[in-house]
Amino acid sequence: MKGKIKFLRRTWNRFSKLGKGRKKKQKWRNPTGRHNKMRAKERDYPRTVSIGYRTDRNDRERFNRKKMILVYNMKDLESVGKDEIALLGKIGNKKKIEVLKKAKEMKIHIYGINAEKFIKKTASKLEHHQGDDVENKK
Repeated sequence: MKGKIKFLRRTWNRFSKLGKGRKKKQKWRNPTGRHNKMRAKERDYPRTVSIGYRTDRNDRERFNRKKMILVYNMKDLESVGKDEIALLGKIGNKKKIEVLKKAKEMKIHIYGINAEKFIKKTASKLEHHQGDDVENKK
């Protein structure tokens, strides 16, 4: 796997509005000037986007060469294979806790979340809120 090149617009290092010291503003724009050395692909100038830099097919839309599967419920979790990584979709805390517990039993790693820490932190909050709901109904 070759290193990924970050293509940046021509004068990104000169102006704040183009990305000097501001990562969000560092974007690719095709060079267009008549005498632009980058457009002419001259030596010692930053590289421009072209076909040869495309990511390998095996690495596209993957994490460590493993396919990412979005998990919204238990059924999705059961469909995760051994060469796939689970990634939690947009779900509420109650269902998220259920999914994390099931994933722990199935020994499936869920990307981007520490299951034990989340369950410990959120379970107590949920119990507290459910207790409030019971009192309000009486």
